[in-house]
Amino acid sequence: MIQRQPQRLPSGSLPRISKRRSLLSLLLSLVQLAPFATGVGATPPRSPDLEETCEILIIGGGLAGSGTAYEALLAGRTVCMTEITDWVGGQISSQGTSALDERPTQRQKLFYPRGYLEFRDRIQDHYGKLNPGQCWVSESCFLPEDGHNLLMEQLEEAAKRGKGQLKWYPNTVIKDLEIVDRGNGRQITAAIGIQHRATEGAPPLNTETLSQKLEDAYRYEDSERFDKTIVRFVPTPASNGGSRQADWYVIEATETGEIVALADIPYRLGIDPRSRFEPSSASETGDPYCTQGFTYTFAMQATEEPQEHEKPPFYDRYAPYYSYELERLANFTLVYTYRRIWSAKYTKNLPGNVREYPINPGDISMQNWTWGNDYRPGTSVDNLIYTRDQLEANGQLEPGGWLGGLRVETLAAGEEHAKGFFYWLVEGTTDSQLGDGVKEKHPNHRYLAGLDSPMATAHGLSKYPYMREGRRIIGRPGWGHPNGFTVWEIDISRADYSEDFYRLNLLPEEYRRLWESLAGLNALEALREQPDTENIPPRSRSTIFPDSVGIAHYAIDFHPCMTESPPEAPGNTEREGERRGAGTAYPFQIPLRSMIPQEIDNLLVAGKSIATSHIAAAAYRVHSFEWSVGVAAGVTADLLLEKDLLPYELVDDLPYKEPDLEVLQGRLNRQGNPTAFPETSIFNNSWEDWK
Repeated sequence: MIQRQPQRLPSGSLPRISKRRSLLSLLLSLVQLAPFATGVGATPPRSPDLEETCEILIIGGGLAGSGTAYEALLAGRTVCMTEITDWVGGQISSQGTSALDERPTQRQKLFYPRGYLEFRDRIQDHYGKLNPGQCWVSESCFLPEDGHNLLMEQLEEAAKRGKGQLKWYPNTVIKDLEIVDRGNGRQITAAIGIQHRATEGAPPLNTETLSQKLEDAYRYEDSERFDKTIVRFVPTPASNGGSRQADWYVIEATETGEIVALADIPYRLGIDPRSRFEPSSASETGDPYCTQGFTYTFAMQATEEPQEHEKPPFYDRYAPYYSYELERLANFTLVYTYRRIWSAKYTKNLPGNVREYPINPGDISMQNWTWGNDYRPGTSVDNLIYTRDQLEANGQLEPGGWLGGLRVETLAAGEEHAKGFFYWLVEGTTDSQLGDGVKEKHPNHRYLAGLDSPMATAHGLSKYPYMREGRRIIGRPGWGHPNGFTVWEIDISRADYSEDFYRLNLLPEEYRRLWESLAGLNALEALREQPDTENIPPRSRSTIFPDSVGIAHYAIDFHPCMTESPPEAPGNTEREGERRGAGTAYPFQIPLRSMIPQEIDNLLVAGKSIATSHIAAAAYRVHSFEWSVGVAAGVTADLLLEKDLLPYELVDDLPYKEPDLEVLQGRLNRQGNPTAFPETSIFNNSWEDWK
């Protein structure tokens, strides 16, 4: 069952709202509130318009949130899911990256979770083909709105099959949390959401860009553009009236780790310091301002006749940045068909060379290009995702001060940057990296904008930018991870750590211990060889985690931040050393410990905010991973509610036997949600075929 329209509370039935801070707890207990001064951007809390109950609250409706909802609904759970946009699916819909990033071997074996496979089948059934765009980056490129519609149908059917209930809250953000001491830890007991709709007479919701409306969406009061409904999400009361360790579970599935920041739990942001675990790091000390670039995607359509293109007033600011990047990529046909999401004349007999793919009038291409519409800030004056210190300084950690945790000015620059890239594609004649004589005009194309366009926005940009990296939790200290659990570079990378860079840039003791970590079954030999490591054969697989609850496979793919501010400055370069960590990775696992944050006992983390390092996160970010980690969150939450357990109780005795963890893993595998790749074993080092 899908509940789309919230039910308002009867008059006089206004519940108390509170937050972890005592001041707000007191203020929110009052029905009538006078304005009060808080941090910059803070707005007075309103009494809630309605109260919504659920067993699992998912914050963020991207692929991770959708994977969570799918499994929870099949298990018969009542699920609330909030989403800042009006589309479910994140990457495949509201972010416009409707081209499934998959590695060939995993795709050939179709070794994915059951819900992800079902979604692929739905694309095939809907179009009569898996790749209606005939793109070459993937075997499946399609229209974003269809991604939303097909996924919503899938969730509706999952609710029917499992007798669960989905309470879907689009256009909704979480403004405040109630966090209280409980047992030996703390728990979220309520979340305050703000759902917005267009005020009567105002333009439709998808008329303005995100930068124009973001902060308004997080303010309690109505505005000229938005009427708002304040929703208090609370746990479903226990059917037997008894007490439980946790009354519900909250799933952090936002694109940037909003709930991680709002709950103020330990996390990392940006580059990690170089160490034996992260030996390819671009910084000895780390840099929280350098995260991977974000991208506003857009769609463009081929036309029979040349089009008139008006030069944007801001174009000259961004023109010094745009480039094909490499000589082998300097081909318009290659770039256009790279992520073509609709082919007007579908043919089974495409040329072997993508540079010779036909482009027919009516073809639609989605653009997502590193030296194109990627926006890559990397300094303290332009970083998109505010650090904790920045959040504290601008008042967003004060009561009522949360405004989404993003720098609006950088969002706005990214929007302009993307629109400028279209003009460069069709009218530009310079290339910032390759010089003169490379870029030609291609005027037979038009920019697709309007509420009926592929992105379904009046401005033509995706409803939300494609985010490659957000805040990443630090897991709980435990066996092998005294400073908090993290999946590191060396857990997944195929890098050749015998290169001189590592010997020269790590202290001798660190370098020796790096090779001890890489030795696998050769660990005793590594200990004997100290400090000489030349004869130590490194393992040829990723780390095998005893608490694996899912799988993923993708290259460590970097879109590095730029060195100077602003990113588009003439002559700017990528941050030196950032691409050193890039490269192929072995198939890898999703350990449950990476999803369990410190301090909050009823919070599970899905999506890109799990406990990974900066380099590992560059692989843990694509479509199938997001679905896999969502699956793990949904099945884990269901088991915890069933057995009255807390997440850390599944892993606190590792490396010793964990019976409840084994039950969870068995359930996942029986359901068709694999927790390991075929023939995974510490004794099996034949992983070289997984390219």
